[in-house]
Amino acid sequence: MRVCFYTLGCKVNLNETGALEQMFRANGFTIAQEGEAADVFIVNSCTVTNFGDQKSRKWLRRKKRENPGAVTVLTGCYPQAFPEEAAQFMEADLVCGNGDRKAILDNVLKLLDGHERIVAITPHQRGEKFEELPVERFETHTRAFIKVEDGCNRQCAYCVIPRARGPVRSRSEISILEELRRLAASGYCEVVLTAISLPSYGKDTGTGLAELVEHAAAVAGIERIRLGSLDPDMLTDDDIRRLAAVPKLCPQFHLSLQSGSSKTLRAMRRPYTTEQYAAVAAKLREAFGEENVSITTDVIVGFPGETEQDFEDSMAFVAGQRFLKVHVFPYSRREGTPAFDFPNQVPEHEKESRSRRMTAAVEKVRAELAHAAQGRTAQVLLETPLSSTLFTGYTKQYLPVVVNAPGHKSGEIVTVTLGEWDGKRCRAQAQ
Repeated sequence: MRVCFYTLGCKVNLNETGALEQMFRANGFTIAQEGEAADVFIVNSCTVTNFGDQKSRKWLRRKKRENPGAVTVLTGCYPQAFPEEAAQFMEADLVCGNGDRKAILDNVLKLLDGHERIVAITPHQRGEKFEELPVERFETHTRAFIKVEDGCNRQCAYCVIPRARGPVRSRSEISILEELRRLAASGYCEVVLTAISLPSYGKDTGTGLAELVEHAAAVAGIERIRLGSLDPDMLTDDDIRRLAAVPKLCPQFHLSLQSGSSKTLRAMRRPYTTEQYAAVAAKLREAFGEENVSITTDVIVGFPGETEQDFEDSMAFVAGQRFLKVHVFPYSRREGTPAFDFPNQVPEHEKESRSRRMTAAVEKVRAELAHAAQGRTAQVLLETPLSSTLFTGYTKQYLPVVVNAPGHKSGEIVTVTLGEWDGKRCRAQAQ
């Protein structure tokens, strides 16, 4: 039997797909790649925007058309957040949400045995526990993603994720460290701690993120640790001090911003101002060293009520923060969120225009930072091989590079000298 997965959305979804692949493989299935024939097709969906829902439905429709006898599965955030709508998508033989992922295999086996269509979406509820889905290998990745927390207790005006993911619930540290040891034994030397609300880790169990990083760094074989997205108001002075004392922690922080205008942040129901954000970013730069640390972020443009002046303020703030990378995206109205009905919705053409202008501004800064790094020494994890000697990879600061590294292979960490920036990656030479 062959099963094909299609993953949309965040690193947490990527981790969960890895766990599902492992579970299916352990039960006799072969993992098929995109474009190959299969007996089962599974979409792990994202519902941050309507476009994510559309992509999930379109992919499953195509697979059902190309493989009429195959079992099709719609799982993840879309059916969890919009169960009634997802249940009506008849091209999916199995519709299930984010809860009880282990039941997917059993239900697929029932369907392969002739069972009629199954809709099994369990609502989130207060007090539910973290679902353990351990992973030992990732099919196409040289770094490992380990999920440490699920859920979000915030109520940002534009976001449907709390509805899709439920309340904050942390994974036990014992379980995380056990998985880290297995990943190290499988040859992974870099891990990314992922979560829906990473700085919420331990808030429900009496521990915290800094303590987890300290203990993760003690696992033999793990040489680099990366963190997923962080909310600036949840990163305390003590957290920063403790994290800066962990040499294995990559000094790259994805510090969630969303807008460089305090007025827009209030409308978004984000619990910080641009001044407070800048203060946290400054503390990170001081603790880790201005030239050593990099900060990346996300920015939404065209949020309801955002005026041209608000946008200009946002762009000036973002450019001034000197982010290494910024994910810029136009605001997308999402049913089920307060902002969907906010007045003064920005026209689509204006959102697209602002997105282009913001992207141009942040790419200019990115190029300047990359050029400034030329000639420096860096540590790079070799990833995709482009030839017998050329590899893509990232520095500890998450600067993308193409490395000439004869005699090395994917998954190794090598010391390089950084060269010219070509607009997408730095050229580098292994020492």
